[in-house]
Amino acid sequence: MAVYTEVSFDEAQAFLSSLRLGTLQEMKPCSGGIENTNYFVTTDAGAYVLTLFERLSFEQLPFYLRLMKHLAANGIPVPDPAANADGDVLHRLQGKPAAVVNRLRGGSELSPTAAHCATVGAMLARMHLAGRSFEMQQPNLRALPWWNETVPVVMPYLEPAQAELLRAELAYQNHVAEQSAYVALPRGPIHADLFRDNVMFAHDLSDGKAPELTGFFDFYFAGLDSWLFDLAVCLNDWCIDLPTGRHDPERARAFVAAYQQVRPLTAAERSLLPALLRAGALRFWLSRLWDFYLPRDAALLKPHDPTHFERVLRERIQHPLTMAELEA
Repeated sequence: MAVYTEVSFDEAQAFLSSLRLGTLQEMKPCSGGIENTNYFVTTDAGAYVLTLFERLSFEQLPFYLRLMKHLAANGIPVPDPAANADGDVLHRLQGKPAAVVNRLRGGSELSPTAAHCATVGAMLARMHLAGRSFEMQQPNLRALPWWNETVPVVMPYLEPAQAELLRAELAYQNHVAEQSAYVALPRGPIHADLFRDNVMFAHDLSDGKAPELTGFFDFYFAGLDSWLFDLAVCLNDWCIDLPTGRHDPERARAFVAAYQQVRPLTAAERSLLPALLRAGALRFWLSRLWDFYLPRDAALLKPHDPTHFERVLRERIQHPLTMAELEA
């Protein structure tokens, strides 16, 4: 969430009024993330997030917004895009695609416990199953074809050891993708970016109950891909030690056990988990390299450290995590 396009108070008021969302009382830019322009807006009708999309096109966006509508209708806690009088959820502001969604209550848990991980794992499985009936089609735009296109772009910025690792891992992932077991992986809409800061919890745990998950958000990397890749992305963020990138056994076991209580993994998924954990690390190392070395101008911009996922990838290669370990 950065600010690339400045929106005035009056412009925001007129836009929100067209969506019948009340009178604007407060708006402030969101400083996290790097993909879109986002503002927190509060009206006399409620709290919302106003987004102007800086990379995604009018043709691509209906998939994301309609997916959120579909998941919300099927009981998954996600932001619900506001529709105009014609029922459209994709709008135009300053000539750019725009949307408004309700702001989820609570906050992100950046130091999750095993209980938080179990809650997210179960909801992720529910989300995957709910997505089976979603009929729109759009691939994961940051999957293997994008990796193959982007590696040559970032390669000149790397040290020799980094370049060697990146080339070797890309070759490995292309090899994995050719295997029949990979082709047979269960697939459907995935979030593809469900990091700790894209999940909300109610933080009042004084009653001693399990953490209350109040929503998944930021679906603008979603696409059709293997559900296992989505799980791997989560394990690479929720279930590691952030400073070192090392696997956290307690949190990982809680996450996977809760997921499997809702949707048990297939034999192909179980065998390919180590490879997909590497794929998840590669995807985010590569995108962070791209954002770090080829940044765009923004009023508020904090690119992520690319070396974090380099460490995660090296850990996943040196210490492969198997289902046997997760179920021990």
